[in-house]
Amino acid sequence: MNRRERLRRCYFHEEMDRPGVYSRTGFPEDDPTYDRLKAYLAAHSELKRGWHPPIIREPTVRAEVHTEPISADFEREITVLHTPAGEFRASRFLSLRGQPELPETHFIKDRRDAERWLSLPKPEVGGDVSSFFELDRRMGDAGIVDVGLGTNPAGYLNGMLGSETLAFMSITDRDVVHELCQRRMETLQEAIKYLLARGVGPFFGLSGHELVAPPIHGPKDFWDFNVKYDRPLNDLIHDGGGRVHVHCHGRLALVFQGFLEMGVDVLHPVEPPPMGDLTAAQAKALAGDRLTIEGNIQIAHMYEHTPAEVRAETEALIRDAFADHRGLIVSPTASPYIRGAGEECFPMYRAMIDAVLAQAS
Repeated sequence: MNRRERLRRCYFHEEMDRPGVYSRTGFPEDDPTYDRLKAYLAAHSELKRGWHPPIIREPTVRAEVHTEPISADFEREITVLHTPAGEFRASRFLSLRGQPELPETHFIKDRRDAERWLSLPKPEVGGDVSSFFELDRRMGDAGIVDVGLGTNPAGYLNGMLGSETLAFMSITDRDVVHELCQRRMETLQEAIKYLLARGVGPFFGLSGHELVAPPIHGPKDFWDFNVKYDRPLNDLIHDGGGRVHVHCHGRLALVFQGFLEMGVDVLHPVEPPPMGDLTAAQAKALAGDRLTIEGNIQIAHMYEHTPAEVRAETEALIRDAFADHRGLIVSPTASPYIRGAGEECFPMYRAMIDAVLAQAS
């Protein structure tokens, strides 16, 4: 069984010779200490490459962007959108020392802003998708190409409003939150139809669910804003012969059933305590053969544990979640992330991968 077929079987919940083994690849930029790990992953793990279709075109508006100094560590970037409905303004902090950016304010700040945003023309869908087929050809039997659809409707909303405003408006202006989710869902539906009609797929990915989930939002919000608007998207993908991967950190015990109801096929990372509240054994018992677990070796263990500990953790994960020989991709919970520490974490990654490969011998 080659690596592409093994991942296909993971996504379609079919029996396999061994679990898949995979790592996200958001390595620190320009860090040669990770070269040996990258080579080992390329040679011995199942591979995924993301393809992000440039087919959703937001309405053309005049935008002004300028920066202003704050400190020796950060500057503020301010973006102003000039639209027929009015002016929208957002700002973020940009690091001057190579650290991640931090949002400060968002485009939609209240109900009035939301209603003005809804009055704008809807995004258009269209464009060239030929690069997908070239990437898929280059991938060959080593793995699959994941069609990244970006954030789901609720996650997209969080990016427009911010967590605090979205949490408040889910109480004070719930109707307009639903309107915003509906609008984004319809745009994603058009994008999915466009891609499927051109033979793109069958592996699709969405994220953003963790932004409208406990502890900021309760289970009702998860069902109202995630399950309600994701299920039609996933149904479209399934009707077109595709499968859906979702990335969602957090404490999922109260909302795990929601992922099953919305039709998720692969869920990453399904974290046990203390980072989450759901063990692999518990998730497997709930999911049965309806959902594949991708996880759940905590990324910190790849830097802080010994190879023997990681191997034992991997073997325990396989015992807990692979008794039926389906539905498991062993994976850390995040990409390698500590700059300059590639050689330090390499033995732990190798222990994880080798423990999985041994299952097929």
